[in-house]
Amino acid sequence: MEISLEPANMTRVQHFVLLGLSTRLSTRDALFAVFLALYLLTLLENTLIIYLICRHTELHKPMYFFLGNLSGLEMCYVSVTMPTLLVGLWTGPYRISFMTCMTQLFFFITLIGTECTLLAAMAYDRYVAICRPLHYPLLMRPQVCLGLALSSWLGGLLVSAAKTKCIASLTYCGPNVLNHFFCDVSPLLNLSCTHVALTELVDFISAIVIFCGTLLVALASYSAITMAVLRMPSAAARRKAFSTCASHLLVVGIFYSVALFIYARPRRIESVDLNKVLSVVYTVVTPMCNPVIYCLRNREVQAAFRRTLWWSRG
Repeated sequence: MEISLEPANMTRVQHFVLLGLSTRLSTRDALFAVFLALYLLTLLENTLIIYLICRHTELHKPMYFFLGNLSGLEMCYVSVTMPTLLVGLWTGPYRISFMTCMTQLFFFITLIGTECTLLAAMAYDRYVAICRPLHYPLLMRPQVCLGLALSSWLGGLLVSAAKTKCIASLTYCGPNVLNHFFCDVSPLLNLSCTHVALTELVDFISAIVIFCGTLLVALASYSAITMAVLRMPSAAARRKAFSTCASHLLVVGIFYSVALFIYARPRRIESVDLNKVLSVVYTVVTPMCNPVIYCLRNREVQAAFRRTLWWSRG
């Protein structure tokens, strides 16, 4: 049972103040320009990938179906956190209503949970393609792909609804200053004036289930792929496969290591500066790098892009 520590006559917080990424006037303008450029670049990259996948029938394959879902997710993902980051850099600390904060938290948790499951589904798709190629048309038929994608989104929604409800039900009686650039779990728990042991336990268990469960699927898939690649007789084929897997593992490794460090901890994070820096990695850097690593280095996507340019010139 969570016991309130607030005096009986103290009112509940109606809004929070986001301090933003940086409070230094000397750096805010430069950071605003950098992050605005990164935001627009991320939207452009992912829009291009979705267009190419929809436009070219040769990309109508399970792998590109998942990549299209990931690109759509990344566009939503950065659009949940980046606007408040940019507003904070442009205006400095600013107020955000309690309901708006909880709404942002809900969509953020939904998208990060969905991304974990999608990354695991993409790793499984590559495992089937490389290790069980004869069964690939059956195991990754359209109904299965659609089911995996819908399960990812639905799972993210359900987990987010439970976690957001727990955090929104806490009492916030002041102070109301969030030393962050968006409404995240740890800064909100730090401001609660109720005992948050139960909420932290729910948050910790759900993070372990989502992050560790999907990470194990991804690691198992890539481990099996590695063993299969090592048995390939052609050195050129091995180099090509390892190059692809290494880049995929880099993205998965960065995303999961940062996310696990922040969310799969049984206590609140006290180092807010470290929290903000790490948050930039998985809310800004990985959505920008994922399209390049997963798609734009892919020969089929590059060929489709060249044909699109040729058509536009013609």
